[in-house]
Order: sequence, then C-alpha cells, then structure tokens
Amino acid sequence: MPKQLTLLLDTNVLIPLQNSYAALGDNLANFHRLALVGGHKLVYHPASIEDFERDTDLGRRARNLEHIRRYPALERPAKCPWNTPTTSLNDACDNEILYALECDAAHALVTEDKGLRSKARARGLGHRTYNIQTAEDWLRRLHQPFDVVLPNIDDVPLHSLTPELSDTFFGSLREGYTGFDDWFRRKARENRKAWVYRDETGLLGAICVYDVQTDEVVTNAGKRLNGKALKLCTFKVGQNVRGRKIGELFLKAAFRFGTENACEHIFIHADVERHAYLVDLLVDFGFEDVGSYEADRVFVKQHPITPPDTAGLSALEFVRRFYPHFRDGHQVQKFLVPIQREFHRILFPDYQALQSQLFAPQGSVGNAIKLAYLCHSASKQIRPGDVLLFYRSEDEQAVTSLGVVEQFAVLNDAASIAAMVSRRTVYSIKEIEDMATRPTKVILFRLVKHFPAPAPLKRLLDDGVVAGNIQSITKISDDAFSRVLAATGA
Repeated sequence: MPKQLTLLLDTNVLIPLQNSYAALGDNLANFHRLALVGGHKLVYHPASIEDFERDTDLGRRARNLEHIRRYPALERPAKCPWNTPTTSLNDACDNEILYALECDAAHALVTEDKGLRSKARARGLGHRTYNIQTAEDWLRRLHQPFDVVLPNIDDVPLHSLTPELSDTFFGSLREGYTGFDDWFRRKARENRKAWVYRDETGLLGAICVYDVQTDEVVTNAGKRLNGKALKLCTFKVGQNVRGRKIGELFLKAAFRFGTENACEHIFIHADVERHAYLVDLLVDFGFEDVGSYEADRVFVKQHPITPPDTAGLSALEFVRRFYPHFRDGHQVQKFLVPIQREFHRILFPDYQALQSQLFAPQGSVGNAIKLAYLCHSASKQIRPGDVLLFYRSEDEQAVTSLGVVEQFAVLNDAASIAAMVSRRTVYSIKEIEDMATRPTKVILFRLVKHFPAPAPLKRLLDDGVVAGNIQSITKISDDAFSRVLAATGA
C-alpha cells in the first residue's frame, strides 16, 4: 500500500477545487489529479470552519461551508499556544493552521495566501509551505519523474531578447519600473547580458540581467562595495515556471560568474513585500540586507576570492555565507559516498555536459545547488557541515563531485522521506517506497562543484585513500582527503 502524504489545504485552495462554477487552473487541476493518483490525503483545519462562519454574507457562507465539508477535517488538532486574547480572529485562524503543521499533523501546507506563507517563513515552516504551483511541481516530481526536466539557464546578449520586449512576460517589470523599455534598449546597446530560461514551448520564462560594477555605492546612506561587484539588475521568474528552482539556478550562474571574474561581492535590489520568496532565497545563500536604495532594500553577498578566516562560524553557516567556499579543516568530517551510474546521472544532470561539452552550450547551468541523496549505508556519523565526495561506481569508478551536508536523518516512512526531500527530490514515490522498506539515510546537501578531472579508483588505491572497492559511505582522514583533491587537480 503506497504511503500517504497528508496535505493541509487552506480554504483558498479547497473552494476552487469544489466550486463547479470555476474552471480550475492547470496547476490546481494537475495538483488535484496527482494527489488522487498518489492516494494522498487532502484535509482542512477546523479553524477554517470558524473563519467561514463569521462571513456575514449568508448565501456565500452556506456555499463555502458546503464545499469545504466535502473534504475531511484534520482530526483533533492541538490548540495553538501562540494565540492570546489580543490576537485578531484572522491571525488566530492562521496560527492554528501553522501550529498544526508545527506539530506534524500534516506533511505540508498548501495555500495561495501570501500573508500566511510569510507567517510560515517567520515560524521556520516555510520549507513545508507551498503555493499551488510549487505543490504541483513537488507531486509531479514524485509521480511523473520522467516528465520533469531540470531546466537549463543560458547566457545571452540582451539585444537578442529585444524582439520579445512587447511580450506579456515583461508586463510586471514594465509596471514596476517606469521607462523599463527605454532602459532595456539602452542596456542592449551597451552589450549588457542576461541569464534566461525558456519553457518547453520556447517562450521566455525567466530572466536575470547582470553587470559588473567597480567601487559602486549601493545604498542611500553611501555604502560602497570596494573592488569589482556583480549586480543582478533584473531578476524575474515567470508565474508559469515557478517551482522549478530557476531562482537557485540563476544564483548558481551568478556565483560561478563571480568566481571566474574575481567579483568580491554580488548584490541585488529587492522589494521585500512583493518579492518575499526571492528575499528568502537570497538570505538562504548568504545575502545580507545592508540598507535601502530608493524604495528597495539592497542585499549583498560577500564573495571573497580566497576563503575568509572567520572563527566562530559553523561549517554549515560558513558555506551558506561564502558559497562556493567551504570548510575542510580537521573539525569537519570527510566521507566518500558511492552512487550508482543511473542515480548519478539523475542527481547531477550537468556533470556529463561538463565532461564532454556535448549536451549543453558553453555558459549554461543545468543543475540545482540544494539536493538530496538517499541510501542504505550503515554510516550514522554524518553531521551538518561535513564534506561529501561522490564516487560514481560501475562505469567511471571515480570521485566526481563535492558537496556539503545540510541535514542528515534516518527514516523508514516513505511519506516522511518524501516530505523531507520535497523541494530537492529527484526520486519518484515508488523509489522512495522501495527504499523505505528498511531504515533509509536521508542526506540533504549543497553541491559545491564537479571536478573537471575526476579522481579514478586506481589513483585512490595507489595513494592509499582506500584499500578496495568503495561500496558504502566511508569516512576518510584529512590526509586522505588532501590526496583525493590532489588527484582531481583541485
């Protein structure tokens, strides 16, 4: 019997599902279909009933109550301790819903309410809160893994996009910036470039315009970024392609560009109200709010050429702030992680392109940074901040890639595993269920790099890194780690 996910649905999701007079959007319809196909449980919180019962429009109240009761209610959720006599009725309802998520009454919350999603992030529940688009993408990854193609970000001159300037994609940018078209054409004449993503039909789905600036003053208060800094000038992920980790891929492109061009800072202006998801993404990758510029906030990431000497930071916090730099001192454990060819291909789709340059154009980025790996290794020593060296078995028999651990858990429930790896999964629900028949190691990690010259097993044997075939996760010494890096030329 497939393991169920319990998905807590907000009323703004439930009512369109049950309103026969409203045509379902593609994402909502497919989310509902995949939830049914997967046998997942869709529930509402009893507090939503109280919310509807306060509606003074008696006809609408009756219709909504009828619609919502076609779904099961969450059974006896714990009372939220966050509410006080001064908490507004609306906030109290939101708190009850979020507290149920906090208590693990559901694996995830699905809502279109931006305010509720913002409250979820403030409570540390943002990673388990989805809008319809991202929830549909999650279920699609679980149930239709072969239909999901990780996107490719391409580097193009801005003038190549001028013929598309009148497209609806640029509408929101035009609304938010008076004179946007003139600015775009002016920058195109200056040979400005952009990273772009196109959807399956070839339509522009996302864009990030960038520029290198020197000794730039970036805030109203006069804060200056000394030396070269990479500015992300225009950053938009279209509504129809959200949930595909495009923003993360843009940042990966920015980090690589910054490294190759010796940019010591990367910065961007953002409206924190309109771009809450972008702000969360920026903070997760080490950007800090340094002040305002006109009506926006300015977020800056330190991107030093050499790893900074920062005592007091954990290894995980260090890689968050200074990625792609990472800590590899004696306090950090190092592990060889064997991965079969097929899972290596799925987990690292851009690796082969790096090796052959046959499958992706120069300058493209085709793989996310935050990933998940599942295995049955006996090792339970792994800690956040530890270094992983991925060893591709079977064909290459070589260490190909390096990552840093974010989280490690041992689970034997398929639904809990699916929820934990939700935003970074490349595993189908069937694969997860098959693995969950016995305790499964779940490793969430940040991919730092692939080695252009992988370290072959023969070299590892000759150098005394290992004594035989690598068949399970193996801890290695600091000296052995250095020898692996030497074998890759890193």
